[in-house]
Amino acid sequence: MAAGVEQRLGGLPVFTRDDFEGTWRPVASGGFSQVFQARHKRWRTEYAIKCSRCLQPDTISSDVNCLIEEATKMEKIKFQYIVSIYGVCEQPLGVVMEFMANGSLEKMLPTHSLCWQLKFRIIHETGLAMNFLHSINPPLLHLDLKPGNILLDSHMHVKVSDFGLSKWMEQSAQMQYIKRSALQGTLSYIPPEMFLESNKGPGPKYDVYSFGIVIWEILTQKKPYSGFNMMTIMVRVAAGLRPSLQPVSDEWPAEAQHMVDLMRRCWDQDPKKRPCFPDITVETDTLLSLLQSPVADPESEALARKVSRTACLRRPREVRGPLLNLTFVPADSGDYLKRVLTPSDSESLVLSDEQLRIRENKVTALHFLVAQGRLERVRLLLAQEVDVDCQTACGYTPLLVATQDQHPDLCALLLKHGANANLVDEDGWAPLHFAAQNGDDRTARLLLDHGARVDAQEHGGWTPLHLAVQNNFENVARLLVSRQADPNLQEAEGKTPLHVAAYFGHVSLVKLLTGQGAELDARQRNLRTPLHLAVERGKVRAIQHLLKSGAAADALDQRGYSPLHIATARGKHLVGKMLLRYGASLELPTHQGWTPLHLAAYKGHLEIIHLLAESHADVGAPGGMNWTPLHLAARHGAEVVVSTLLQCGADPNAPEQSGWTPLHLAVQRGAFLSVINLLEHHADVHARNKVGWTPAHLAALKGNMAILRVLVKAGAQLDTQDGVGCTPLQLGKEPSLAILAGAEPGAQTEV
Repeated sequence: MAAGVEQRLGGLPVFTRDDFEGTWRPVASGGFSQVFQARHKRWRTEYAIKCSRCLQPDTISSDVNCLIEEATKMEKIKFQYIVSIYGVCEQPLGVVMEFMANGSLEKMLPTHSLCWQLKFRIIHETGLAMNFLHSINPPLLHLDLKPGNILLDSHMHVKVSDFGLSKWMEQSAQMQYIKRSALQGTLSYIPPEMFLESNKGPGPKYDVYSFGIVIWEILTQKKPYSGFNMMTIMVRVAAGLRPSLQPVSDEWPAEAQHMVDLMRRCWDQDPKKRPCFPDITVETDTLLSLLQSPVADPESEALARKVSRTACLRRPREVRGPLLNLTFVPADSGDYLKRVLTPSDSESLVLSDEQLRIRENKVTALHFLVAQGRLERVRLLLAQEVDVDCQTACGYTPLLVATQDQHPDLCALLLKHGANANLVDEDGWAPLHFAAQNGDDRTARLLLDHGARVDAQEHGGWTPLHLAVQNNFENVARLLVSRQADPNLQEAEGKTPLHVAAYFGHVSLVKLLTGQGAELDARQRNLRTPLHLAVERGKVRAIQHLLKSGAAADALDQRGYSPLHIATARGKHLVGKMLLRYGASLELPTHQGWTPLHLAAYKGHLEIIHLLAESHADVGAPGGMNWTPLHLAARHGAEVVVSTLLQCGADPNAPEQSGWTPLHLAVQRGAFLSVINLLEHHADVHARNKVGWTPAHLAALKGNMAILRVLVKAGAQLDTQDGVGCTPLQLGKEPSLAILAGAEPGAQTEV
């Protein structure tokens, strides 16, 4: 069969059990299929293999043809939020798909407490997947949308699966379809028209209804119609009843209340009144952006001070230190250490082989004598031709101990007896690293004269010059660069010595390094330059010297942040002023689309807002999702920020990509003074977003009567219909809305 199948599938691979390793781990099971996790032998990648219980190796050719046809169709659908198919498995018969590490949403909901942001993201990404399927020509209906078919990858992003698979599993009449859905546990997601209109096939609004039930399940993390039998569910749904809204709480954020409103429209009894997925995704995108902070702060650089782990060898009986943490026990039970480390003048220093042998921890008498600083006794011991480069279990040589403890005379003695100046400990630290860290230029010069590598890099990539610069030892740094130390070597994160000097604000070393050819705009792995680090830390003198020397004021890091972005986000007014004086751009956008003014507005730094506006920054610059600085202030900032931006000329009627104006956002947040301020600056009280909401719709939905009165006084109409025909009066929670609308109190009806 394989040759014929391959011919019909084109480039889609055909697998057999032999292509995978022997262990197939069951990961999911349904009424008509079972899913296994298996690793491909040659590709060394995990896959999910969905095998139908109905299609066995002896399956008739028509069913195989259906499988091939559907698999070929699925393979052509490539979209970020739809599970990818890689081929068909011949034995056993099934579909080979990408493996999703976090399984299905169905398994996740009852076992994990999901935050609002993650819930909204799952809803939005599911809507995006469905919108894509419905946008195909002709539209591809899912007809089985449920949490079990919403898979989650290792980063909790959505991949919708199993669209159309029911077609090759079993062709059936409508009632058989309903019965089978009951067996599969999907009856709760079938819309009422399937129970009421026996002759009408499913359309796109079928999936919209299922999506509404999925929203309920995600928001509440409960199963719909729990405890009801099949017939009860059918009767309730056909009669217009839906899952209980009792779990919906007034304590939920306002965005969740809006999501509930979308959910109710999705499961409307009349399919014509249900929204379509292009409109749904606009709404879910807006709600997600409202819920989460739209502005990612620039990352804070955390440059941990690089220090060595100190060896402690000074106590003759017991050695306890963060590096060695050992107890030295002599081979004999006598006073060996006492005789070796504190010999009397009359005692012989000729030691037996047993006394000189390296112990289990490899700490020798020479290590102890060096650690004690006993120059003459070390000299006598070295005369016995002991190993001058003996190393402890952690790699410490006597020269490393002497250098770390700043004993230049001992270092000179050990080097005279042939000590290797480049032997390193287990962290890759050479003696020159310790001398640089300690600012010991005498020992550093001695080591360099005896062949120490000036640019030795420990395991993290730090050179002696990095360490001297970090600890502000200009004497050692000057010695190192005079011996041709490379000022542009990078440690593991890409920092050069100039990055380190700029971060700590060591101005004299910034000047030294720039004078020795250090690259002003060297990039670390996150693309930050020394100027980025100096700006973040507010090291004004270092910033000034870097800019005078020609550092690029508009260099962008990996998220598109320039030094001016960082200064404005951190509220560093003096630094911002200095950057502008050296030509920093006011309008550069980050990868999210934010200009420095956006960040200042989001953070509420009034002094910087004035600085940028006076420097002619575009007050109405569109950022991510076309949000202006005023949008960010209305949604997230203090009311004084809104006032300041309006005074600087911000447009109160600029719409973002979903049609929300700053007034919409201020009303949605309940920012009373901002609403008044916006109206005083001629904000349009009739502005509509893409779903037809006016500011009055939002105020009514939140039940904010004070704001609603202000809006009505400014001309808002409570009978204005949104995109689905709802008016603020119908959305309102307060009976007094009818009075605002002009109705007599006695004629008021229940809303």
